[in-house]
Amino acid sequence: MSLGEELKRVVKGEVDTGAETLQKFSRDASLFMIKPEVVVSPMDAEDVAAIVQFVNVRKEKPGTHISITARSAGTDMSGGPLNDSIILDMTKHFSKLLELSETTALVEPGMYFRDFDKETKKKDLELPSYTASRELNTVGGMVANNSGGEKNLKYGKTARYVEELGMVLADGQQHLLKNMKGHELEEKLAEPGFEGDVYRKMSALVRRHKNIIEKARPHVEKNSSGYALWDIGDGEKSLNLARLMVGAQGTLGIITEVKLSLVHPKPFAAMTVMFLNDLAELGSVVPQVLLSKPDSFESYDDNTFKLGTKYFLEFASQMKAGLFSLGISFLPELWMLMTGGVPKLILLAEFRAGTQAEALQKAEDLAEEIRQTQPHVGVRVAKNEAAARKYWVIRRESFNLLRKKVHNRRTAPFIDDFVVPPNTMPEFLPKLQEILSHYDLQYTVAGHVGDGNFHIIPLVDPTDPKMGKVIDELSHKVYDLVLSYQGSITGEHNDGLVRTPYVEKMFGRDMYGLFMEVKKIFDPHNIFNPGKKVGLTYSDALAHLDLPTVQSTPETKIEKKQ
Repeated sequence: MSLGEELKRVVKGEVDTGAETLQKFSRDASLFMIKPEVVVSPMDAEDVAAIVQFVNVRKEKPGTHISITARSAGTDMSGGPLNDSIILDMTKHFSKLLELSETTALVEPGMYFRDFDKETKKKDLELPSYTASRELNTVGGMVANNSGGEKNLKYGKTARYVEELGMVLADGQQHLLKNMKGHELEEKLAEPGFEGDVYRKMSALVRRHKNIIEKARPHVEKNSSGYALWDIGDGEKSLNLARLMVGAQGTLGIITEVKLSLVHPKPFAAMTVMFLNDLAELGSVVPQVLLSKPDSFESYDDNTFKLGTKYFLEFASQMKAGLFSLGISFLPELWMLMTGGVPKLILLAEFRAGTQAEALQKAEDLAEEIRQTQPHVGVRVAKNEAAARKYWVIRRESFNLLRKKVHNRRTAPFIDDFVVPPNTMPEFLPKLQEILSHYDLQYTVAGHVGDGNFHIIPLVDPTDPKMGKVIDELSHKVYDLVLSYQGSITGEHNDGLVRTPYVEKMFGRDMYGLFMEVKKIFDPHNIFNPGKKVGLTYSDALAHLDLPTVQSTPETKIEKKQ
């Protein structure tokens, strides 16, 4: 009997082994391709528990290759939701908003953020950690990756808003994880069974290795690499295993419910737009902007700018603007392009407030300060949210423009999410450009300049037999540079297939050993999304590149050592 036929006897939801479905779920937005054996759409948490129990029984036979990977919208750029065994499609049935109060929401992981946002906005509430792919991704994906976005500078990442998680763990049972403190933690540590064992082992781990954990804590504001052991409490007075799951990329269990705290967004916005002709200007401009405390501080480069002006007509539908009015709004940018004055970097500092006048005053104050102190920096003020929308569309759509508009090339997100301390950018970015200059690659650079988080998306020729080597070589060079500045290899896109081989290099052998121990505590049989976070080598990852010269070779199994 096939795996699909066996699973049909186990779950109420749909089980699909059709060629079209398997092909669809073999890719996300990353460079990788792994064909699953079966795709299951679980009906409810009982279905998820039943699948875990089924896999556990199968794993009792030595050498059995079977595992489970939860997947939502498939917008991941790291290969995180790819697996060659069982894929759980969480978007079909786990897509409901269960509760919405004046301060919190209880939501299923497969609910699209765009739908979630519409519901929370009805109560003037928002989850502010949304990403550029906000129209495509799900809430569960945001939790699994610990996503951040354009509001991270002021509001932080998704982890700040996760209060509780409903999960199915490796024992095949449903559990509620949250921040345990005081007497409640004492009771949990004394509790018999699998969950009590997990708490006892994790408490001992963080207490015994607190010096290693503190030493390995990232030195930047944003990080989605590794397991966040530095943020889960001391193991004695408090222990927050829900926080550990945020950013764990589904490697420690399957999320079935998420309780989130929400904020009231400020309704009015204005933006100061700065055009830099020299990256050296960042050294003085960035600290000056940060002192003004913008709500968002974003950037994109000249290549993104050129794409945006070239395809500005297509933005009309996204912005719901007429072609004439949109064309008029882009005239200054088009004139800049035509006269050869394309800026090297565009900086967007958005201010939000309770009134339009207050937001505009903040934007104009910064603009005037920049004009007075930075005469070589061009400055404009977008007086309201409508005027700023064109800049946001270019910033948010740069990746999709590359994917859809540049022919005979494909996007290659493999150095797409590093973070360095913002004050090092004037020194760091020229060194990065020097590395990139030795490769014949077209690419865009966009990012969250306020916290030093940049997204570099190269375009590659998928038929070039040398491309696998280039990706491997360039990744090492860029990440070595990032780590030399005490940065992070990923601020919000997570490790997945693309960066798991670099996790030990970032954190060191001792901390990586603790990550391996965490994986064994929660997932002793390695059934949850194997090969992510720990246990994947460079050669393992390269074997799954979605390039014809690679995929024509024998397939490598994704189940790796813990």
